[in-house]
Amino acid sequence: MNPYKLGIWEERADQAQEALDALFWNESLEMYNIETPCPNGECNTIFHYWWMAHAVDVLVDGLLRTGDDRYATRLGTLHKGLLQRNGGVWPNELYDDMEWMALAWLRAHQATKEEVYKETALVLWKDIQTGWNTHMGGGIAWQKSQLDYKNTPANAPAVILAARLYLAFGNPEDLKWALQIYTWLKVHLVDAETGFVWDGMNRTGDGSIDKDWKYTYNQGVFIGAAVELYQITKDPMYLEDAGRTFTAAVKELADTRTGVLPDEGNGDGGLFKGILIRYIGELVRVDPSATEAASFLRNNADLLWEKGKSADEALFGTRWTESPIGVVSLSSQLSGIKLLEVMAKLG
Repeated sequence: MNPYKLGIWEERADQAQEALDALFWNESLEMYNIETPCPNGECNTIFHYWWMAHAVDVLVDGLLRTGDDRYATRLGTLHKGLLQRNGGVWPNELYDDMEWMALAWLRAHQATKEEVYKETALVLWKDIQTGWNTHMGGGIAWQKSQLDYKNTPANAPAVILAARLYLAFGNPEDLKWALQIYTWLKVHLVDAETGFVWDGMNRTGDGSIDKDWKYTYNQGVFIGAAVELYQITKDPMYLEDAGRTFTAAVKELADTRTGVLPDEGNGDGGLFKGILIRYIGELVRVDPSATEAASFLRNNADLLWEKGKSADEALFGTRWTESPIGVVSLSSQLSGIKLLEVMAKLG
């Protein structure tokens, strides 16, 4: 008999990781299919670069939690598959996409010590820095073909990346980047009264802010950025920023009756909740007083497992209170895994 008994959340995370591997992995592509079922890989009409970055992230979660070499092996294969699919280079046209890929491979490097993963993250970070310009007073552009459009998705993950690079390798320029980007973001895209994070500004060329675009994603990455800077500086302002945004996110976006996070649609939206969940988890990890956030995570996880799981497999759709029927997107599956891995990590 195995003397070590897994906790309930570890068991559930294992089941979800097994479903990801069994039902989404495409050996011929050395990547994941973007949905399941996907007969003969026919679903893969679009290369979802940033989804694959989050697939890297959940593999790292599994590796760190279990130490199982199969996660490390899968990471190596996926690294090769992604590089080949992206034409033999890592950069692309979207700064936020590259930030997610850099964050994921930085974590993979720290988990495995594979030097090629570090090199991948640094190549991407060098390219990401070219997105900063003086349009709208600063900030990193969303994409290379629209340098005057600035948004939270292209800036908050850049703070997280720069801060983690500083912690990992000690380059003071990276900390300067993190502080500079955070300051710009907080001034321009965070509601000073509530802490709610808006999506972007100047998308239509008139300087306006997209305040009607209310996404879990944006709240999550700002919380993550604040937590990273708190860990470096120990300045309580950053924890206060993170806590205010968490409170605003729940008030604005969670169901008032159940407390569950919203269905933000298939496609890219399937990943949004998982991003918020990951960084609420980071807030709980560093702030023992964040008991409300811890309870929020537990409630969403309970609902996901009790109501949002498919009948036969640990598959998850975009509604965490309804079992998925039919095709399941890779994006929503990854969000579900993120939640279960966070719960397993927090214990």
